[in-house]
Amino acid sequence: MDNIPYSKAKILASSSETWYIFVPKLFTTLSHYSSSLLKSDIIAAMTVSVVGLPLAMALAIASGVSPEKGIITAIIAGFLISLLGGSRYQIGGPTGAFVAVVFNIIQKHGYEGLVIATLMAGVMLILFGLLKLGTIIKYIPSPLITGFTAGIGLIIFTSQIKDLLGLRLENLPTDFIPKISICINHCHENNPYAIGLAVLSLAIIIGIRYVRPTFPSFLIALLVSSGLVYLFTLPVETIGSKFGDISLSFQLFHFPELSWELFVKLFPSAFTIAFLAGIESLLSAVVADSMTGTKHRSNCELVAQGFANIGSVLFGGIPATGAVARTATNIRSGAKTPMSGIIHAILLVLLASLFAPLAKWVPLSALAAILIVIAWNMSEIDRFKYFLKGPKSDSTVLILTFLLTILVDITVAFVVGMVMALLLFARRMIEIQEERLQKEILEGDKDDVIEPSELPSIPKDTQVIHLSSPLFFGIASLLKEILERLSEAPKVIILEMQAVPFMDATAMYALESFIEKASKEKKKVILCAPNTRVQKVLIRMGINQSSYPVNITANLKEALAFAQQK
Repeated sequence: MDNIPYSKAKILASSSETWYIFVPKLFTTLSHYSSSLLKSDIIAAMTVSVVGLPLAMALAIASGVSPEKGIITAIIAGFLISLLGGSRYQIGGPTGAFVAVVFNIIQKHGYEGLVIATLMAGVMLILFGLLKLGTIIKYIPSPLITGFTAGIGLIIFTSQIKDLLGLRLENLPTDFIPKISICINHCHENNPYAIGLAVLSLAIIIGIRYVRPTFPSFLIALLVSSGLVYLFTLPVETIGSKFGDISLSFQLFHFPELSWELFVKLFPSAFTIAFLAGIESLLSAVVADSMTGTKHRSNCELVAQGFANIGSVLFGGIPATGAVARTATNIRSGAKTPMSGIIHAILLVLLASLFAPLAKWVPLSALAAILIVIAWNMSEIDRFKYFLKGPKSDSTVLILTFLLTILVDITVAFVVGMVMALLLFARRMIEIQEERLQKEILEGDKDDVIEPSELPSIPKDTQVIHLSSPLFFGIASLLKEILERLSEAPKVIILEMQAVPFMDATAMYALESFIEKASKEKKKVILCAPNTRVQKVLIRMGINQSSYPVNITANLKEALAFAQQK
């Protein structure tokens, strides 16, 4: 906790009645704010604004609304998230996670229905925070989240095929397979100019990321493609031809006639928005913590997300949440406090006002190229492959959540995936208890116990951690937190795993992240006495092929002897 002694912070954090967990990070950091911090925040805000403007427009169009609604969302929601949020570095706005949800709501209930659903979601998020449910993210298995986000990424990709090929198709179905089928049947009607601009935009984005990763590749791609459309009057669909001129107007929303029946119809959509906003924002805050070594206030962040979503739609925007890519860009650009997010929102107003007259020349195929890059990043192919190699229960949850997301519904995918994860975990626990009982009753205790007198002394730069419970998704975050506390202590870390009955993919991912971090800090990690079941998980998920050195020993005596080697 910022600027509070550790002992006092610990007392505050542990108190069930504490108010401190709801204090926005902005107010915490202002007590020591300086001109040097302001300079760093302004530089970061300028960078994120240039990155965020084209993203806001592209995500709004993909969601089925006009581009200015995306800009309004980035401004209003971004400002409120930084003002009230529990993370130092969070940048809020429209994100890819909402594209499919917003599009479906608008198709069924119109924009007014989206506003009401988002207002309901905002109230839910505030209640989630006040009820201190922010820590629930620790209990969601990583394979479920990865399958979920990969499915959303594929949905975004398929939604852009029409604009990517320049197809003139109206009222495409929202269902995955019918949409793909129609696009394939009409692909011969493609526009070569649209395809060319999309390929050029992709080449610019990818090329700049390799050569000059700090440059605003999205904005440069839009400027180049828009310039070609303007100079050569290319026959492609643009923002201007589809939406007209962009004009930012922050007008309060006029409520339609409300009814209980409407609330009941919109409740599932509202819950989906609240769930996505909560999970995405907390994931983004966790990423920021891992990049900076800070710690966010999860419940405060949920409350801020609630107010941000309410504010966004009241002024003509769409649902918003913390954006992982923009938050990471904010950190890499030197941000120090939430002031960078507030300045980012102010700069977006200025930038959008300057860019608005030129936006009518932006080709939709170039925006489709940007969204394809977003979809690729969301899909997390490497992590998807990683969890596929995990225990069958984890890979089953991954694949099931992925398929349900693209073929059925996002809310159904999460609920079914979570229930499946819990059922499979319960089955694991039963199997372990059965194995223990069988061993005790039929075989007796035949473990080869090493007496303490037989062990070599523990060197002063070595620490032994005894793990004695199943390592699964429910305690993976706790494992990660415990391991990270050792970052300044020993040179050799021995994880004694003889009493660990099993390990799932989420815990394995946390363990591998720690090993990677320890390796970078020139520390040696030894895994001591994992049982056959755990060894299979370690090998199947590539611990023996890792680029980071890790050693596995048969017992603690061997591990301590190995630790003393230079």
